[in-house]
Amino acid sequence: MKKLFILSSFILLCQISFAQTKNFIDQPFIETSAMVDTLVTPDEIYLTISITEKDTKGKVSVEELESKMVTVLKKMGIKTKENLTLNDLSSNFKKYFLKNQDILKVKVYTLKVFDAITAGKVILELEKNEISNVTLERTEYSKIKALKLQLKSKAILKAKRQAEYLAHPLGQKVGTAILISDDPNNSFVNQYQDRSQQIMIRGYSSMNRNEFKPADIEFKKIKVQAAVSVKFKLEE
Repeated sequence: MKKLFILSSFILLCQISFAQTKNFIDQPFIETSAMVDTLVTPDEIYLTISITEKDTKGKVSVEELESKMVTVLKKMGIKTKENLTLNDLSSNFKKYFLKNQDILKVKVYTLKVFDAITAGKVILELEKNEISNVTLERTEYSKIKALKLQLKSKAILKAKRQAEYLAHPLGQKVGTAILISDDPNNSFVNQYQDRSQQIMIRGYSSMNRNEFKPADIEFKKIKVQAAVSVKFKLEE
């Protein structure tokens, strides 16, 4: 009896689904697609900081350089507990075995700052304290989710305007939307990411320290794009 009930319910659902599909196909409609985009200034900048004894030829330990780095960042008002994270801890064993020298340790950190000016100041101050291996890891926009929703709303309105332009010469009006499809293939965020090896933010390693000025950094704006496809009912 239970199996018969389940089978009956399944048949009923199939019939309802078929009827809805048939009704959707039978009614006249117009389908349009629209895409909108915008550029935003990144407000989360991630810097990779590598601390290595190699830079000082083993004269200054990683621990001492690390302490200097934290002190510098705190003086700049950066909350290190929240915005500084340790990525990797490794040792140059190859050099140790080949040359019988002390192990040269390396620590890699990620630092998050919130504007280009602060990023430039960080580079300058760390360079002064013998920490010059700083690279740009990635940039992000903190309100990206809310922005994408706004763009999708604008894309739907744009799709409706397009449908109205197409239907007007035919003497027809655009009615209610009967299907809205978000196109994930055409919705993206063009962020700077995973190219840290291509850009090295240099300090004063190749110039006189007295002539060094803070780096004038401007990060490329992030392109945010959203696309939708909408079917509208056509009315006489």
